[in-house]
This record gives sequence, structure tokens and C-alpha cells, in this order.
Amino acid sequence: MLLNYIPVLLLIGVAIFFACFAVAASALLGPRQANQTKGAPYECGMPTLGPTHQAVPIKYYIIAMLFLVFDLEVVFLYPWAVVFRELKVAGFVEMMIFIFILLVGFIYVWKKGALNWE
Repeated sequence: MLLNYIPVLLLIGVAIFFACFAVAASALLGPRQANQTKGAPYECGMPTLGPTHQAVPIKYYIIAMLFLVFDLEVVFLYPWAVVFRELKVAGFVEMMIFIFILLVGFIYVWKKGALNWE
């Protein structure tokens, strides 16, 4: 049984070797000419005014995380839609429960005000 994993382990080994080789080759062969222009901050080709580092509001991260959660959950609907006819009523009921749980989560997030940008 362990012999079945040899090709997978070999592929992982080749991938690790290639990654290490690529990083080492770029470090050895790449140009290393540091100057003031390369170290300067760049924004739209114009010199920056004021501080170049500004904090991103936490609201952005909350909305991004909510988007990822709900987007990932919607991905689960595609395989269900492909085999919808084969699952019969049991599959339909299970998916309606899943969608109901998503809807409850969405209403909770909406009521908490996490989707308001102000």
C-alpha cells in the first residue's frame, strides 16, 4: 500500500528541488544594483505627498472575510447542481437546509451592520 505513494512523494521531491533551484539561481545570477531610485516609494509615477503608509480600516477586512466565506459556500452549490437529478428528494432537502443556514448567517451579519461601509 505504501508503494502507491512513491510517485506522489517523488513529485513532491521534484517540486521542492525545482523551487529551491529557482530561488538559488535567481539569487546567484540576478543583478544586485541597489540605488536610491529603487528604494523610493512609488505611486502612480508621481512623488508621494505625506506619509506613504496608511492604515487600512478594519471594515475592509471584515467585508473581505465575509465575501470569502459566502463565496466559498456558493461554490458548494455547483457540484450539487450537476448531480441534482441523481440525489432525488433527500439531496434537495439537504441543500435547502444548507441554504437556510447560509441565509441565517447572512441575516445575522446584515443585522449586526457588518455590511455597512460607513
